[in-house]
Amino acid sequence: MDASSVKASSLALSPYSSPNVGALLKIKINAWSQETGLPVSVRVRVGEKIFDLHKYPLLLKSGYFKKALSESTDIQLPHDFPGGSEAFEMVALFSYGASTLIDPFNVASLRCAAEFLEMTEAYSPGNLCERSDLYLIQVVLQNWDDTLIVLQKCQLLLPMSEELLIVSRCVESLAFMACMEILDPERRRERPIVTVDILNSKAWSSELVKEIAGQDLWINLISLPFRFFKRIIGSLRRQGMKEKYVSPIIIFYANKWVLSKKMHQVCDNCNDTNRSDDENTEISTILQGIVDLLPTGQKASRVIPVGFYLAMLARGLRLGLTSDSKARLQNQIANLLHLAIVDDFIFPQSHTELISSSVELATMENIVSASLLSNAAMGHVPSDSNSRVAELWDKYLSYIAIDPKMGPKRFMELIEKVPISYRKTHDHLYRALNTFLLEHPDISQEENASVCKYLSCQKLSQEACIEAVQNDLMPLRLIVQALFLQQLHTHQAFKDCSDSFRYAHCGEFSGSLSSSRCPNPKSQLLGETPSYEADGEGIARPLGFLLQKDAVMHSSELSRKDYESTSFRIQNLEQELMSLKRSLQWKNNSNEPEHPVKPTTMRTGLEKRSLSKKRNPVGQVTSCIGSVSFASQRKHASRLLKVFRRITLLGISKSKRKPGASGRTKSV
Repeated sequence: MDASSVKASSLALSPYSSPNVGALLKIKINAWSQETGLPVSVRVRVGEKIFDLHKYPLLLKSGYFKKALSESTDIQLPHDFPGGSEAFEMVALFSYGASTLIDPFNVASLRCAAEFLEMTEAYSPGNLCERSDLYLIQVVLQNWDDTLIVLQKCQLLLPMSEELLIVSRCVESLAFMACMEILDPERRRERPIVTVDILNSKAWSSELVKEIAGQDLWINLISLPFRFFKRIIGSLRRQGMKEKYVSPIIIFYANKWVLSKKMHQVCDNCNDTNRSDDENTEISTILQGIVDLLPTGQKASRVIPVGFYLAMLARGLRLGLTSDSKARLQNQIANLLHLAIVDDFIFPQSHTELISSSVELATMENIVSASLLSNAAMGHVPSDSNSRVAELWDKYLSYIAIDPKMGPKRFMELIEKVPISYRKTHDHLYRALNTFLLEHPDISQEENASVCKYLSCQKLSQEACIEAVQNDLMPLRLIVQALFLQQLHTHQAFKDCSDSFRYAHCGEFSGSLSSSRCPNPKSQLLGETPSYEADGEGIARPLGFLLQKDAVMHSSELSRKDYESTSFRIQNLEQELMSLKRSLQWKNNSNEPEHPVKPTTMRTGLEKRSLSKKRNPVGQVTSCIGSVSFASQRKHASRLLKVFRRITLLGISKSKRKPGASGRTKSV
């Protein structure tokens, strides 16, 4: 039969515009009786419906009726007859020579019914088997929506629809059209194919995934039964579709049938126990199948967010996922754990009596341990991945620590899951310890000290360290350590500030400046500051001693003291500059030959600096240089050093010219 005629007649008779099939069949039966003068002689029972038909049209088209009517005219079709009474009604209409009402909604049932009734070319040319096959090939399999409709209908026609290759042909056709849509040689696609890259940096959200899935070109695939869906995924991979396009389809399917809020409500519904158990079993079967479809290894790390694996594992723990599938998910999560965020972690359910002994916590322990072992096997110890895992684990412990029944020993075991050396910062560990101590106020001092022994003040941020010092829950040892560390930081800050203004090369200066400014080069190499302050006994003490003394007295005002110390340093430089200018003026007035600046002159400058310190307390900056920012102060200090060089050289040149000038005056 001509395929174009099949297509034209089929499209003209859609299920929405066709007349009532039952009424049309009655018209054909009456017309046949009038033309032949023969009454109906065959009774066919299909389910609860009875059809009174003529014998000859059935014998002409069907091999099944040719055999059955030789024994009896009262035939009972089996209860699993493909398509039921609706399909047989159309078969009977076709047997009377009426136009075949084939469309995507009934072509599968007609093909299966025709096969059951043996309506092949051996009994009549252009029989129903050939017509339905042509419609499938020429019409249905060329259109995406029609193929999906037929595949949906095949669910009720198993296993015959499988034996007739209707399912496999639809699956391969859908996969082929999907691959062609990706290639899009004519560039007809208005928007790119949807991927899940946006989910890599966000916490897993079923609503967000549902919104993204609504933009996908193949959204209808996720409405298929899972037995067909998994075959389409396999065909997509065989035909060469890239994993970054295949994996999103799997994620969308899992989100609809396993992870969505609707499925959670179905599982939590206990009103109808038997129904709930059946649905839970179905969801568990789908979950198991999806785990088998997921890619593994490096392919998965590039296309599937780790939050999806964690969400699947969390559902699997409640639905009774098999041990192999849980192990597979845990291994994949362990390889990608450093890419996760703490909101994706599996948290114990609110109804769990003991968080410390929950299966969710035990699962996360196994995953963290496997992740660290995986990173160690790759030769990255410690690595950025391990540090990231340690940070995530400490954040997770902040939630776990709220369990009032968790003992100190168990909490210490959880902390030790990640080696202390992997933690670049202890801020999150401090938060977890603080939460634990708040929830367990009755533990002894010894237990408190044991739990807090993992905390190192050297790895705490400035804010966390200050908070730890003021926290009454922290042990005394930790507070003392934090105070001592702050003292060292203060001393180092003062020392660095002092060193930044020290002359690195004393030999660059000549005359009185070099001899008075660097009287002890060795002390410069040892890091001692060449500044002195006279005490009551006249003993000069290095600035390092004064800095240490000042650090002990003012450790609580670190930032302010750093700034004020810099300002005071620059004020001293200004005083030195003024003293040096007066020294040069004194040399010019005395007309003496060049000689180093007397120690008394420098001593006077130091005394003036001491007096200046008394007149201008730290923090009361009155000079123009002290009023600028710290960064600009360093620039001004560098300029001052250049001024020192010029003034020194100017004084030398003037002192050399003075003797000649005075000689000429005497001769005159």
